[in-house]
Amino acid sequence: MPRSVNHVASKARRKKILKQTKGYWGARKNVFTIAKNILEKGLTYAYRDRKAKKRNFRALWVQRINAGVRPHGLSYSQFMGKIHAKNIQLNRKVLADLAMNHPAAFKAIVDSIK
Repeated sequence: MPRSVNHVASKARRKKILKQTKGYWGARKNVFTIAKNILEKGLTYAYRDRKAKKRNFRALWVQRINAGVRPHGLSYSQFMGKIHAKNIQLNRKVLADLAMNHPAAFKAIVDSIK
């Protein structure tokens, strides 16, 4: 009995990987074994950095809020403590946007918690 190999499925698997590595440099885009390894590493980085992105943005918001409250004589931790005590429901993203783009509105918030 002849050996039966499903070339359709195996070729489709390889094609799928090579399609995902389109645009990579050199052999990374067209040599299957290299492309497979590079794609796996790239997907690992993508997964890791989706988590890191959230941390980076939170750190950026904290820095912007801190820079916004310093001229008003407060530190970031004092400001956040007072904002939670007054039960003002604004998250760091919104506060950072106000501090950077709408200083008058941010000043009104700072004055309301003093």
